[in-house]
Amino acid sequence: MRLVILDNYDLASEWAAKYICNRIIQFKPGQDRYFTLGLPTGLPRNHPESYHSYMWNNFFKHVDIDPNNAHILDGNATDLQAECDAFEKKIKEAGGIDLFVGGIGPDGHVAFNEPGSSLVSRTRLKTLAMDTILANAKYFDGDLAKVPTMALTVGVGTVMDAREVMILITGAHKAFALYKAIEEGINHMWTVSAFQQHPWTIFVCDEDATLELRVKTVKYFKGLMHVYNKLVDPLYSMKEGN
Repeated sequence: MRLVILDNYDLASEWAAKYICNRIIQFKPGQDRYFTLGLPTGLPRNHPESYHSYMWNNFFKHVDIDPNNAHILDGNATDLQAECDAFEKKIKEAGGIDLFVGGIGPDGHVAFNEPGSSLVSRTRLKTLAMDTILANAKYFDGDLAKVPTMALTVGVGTVMDAREVMILITGAHKAFALYKAIEEGINHMWTVSAFQQHPWTIFVCDEDATLELRVKTVKYFKGLMHVYNKLVDPLYSMKEGN
């Protein structure tokens, strides 16, 4: 398990973006060799605040990805269980996820795997906790009645199967969750803690998110930043990668 600590949100975001870029280039993707990136998704596609809309507007439309290679759970499917099963099948057919990138909620949930979720769960329909509904109300004009109460999500087990996992944690309001993820044991009430057992997890955070950690924990991981920074410096280019 690695913990990368940057001074602020912008630097943490930049470090994570550079890391992902380098990992893709080092993989040397080609016409018959795909780098599979996993991202949390799952609300209805026709709402401007859905994850379907969010991913297209903030990521996919800015890169040269073939739309056929972007697989997003359809929250409007008539058979939601079949949709979830098909998504798991697509992951297997792709050879698994190379890098799963996700964030966490203040309660430590990953994707929509709320506190109490099974740590071996697969893609499924999940009822959202009230804290998650309240956190998402800002995207629905503050009207709780408009916020979906259920969502399709990859499971903790689905994410654990990825070859590598990156979790982004920023802000003081996520500090207790980071503490639970790093310094305490594995607990299904804090689903992010499951990734202590993943052989290749990297947590990327800002200073504010470390406020609940022990001083010696922060000093230890900061002492490794000279090693971690070699993962993003130099920043490779596709030309160099080839």
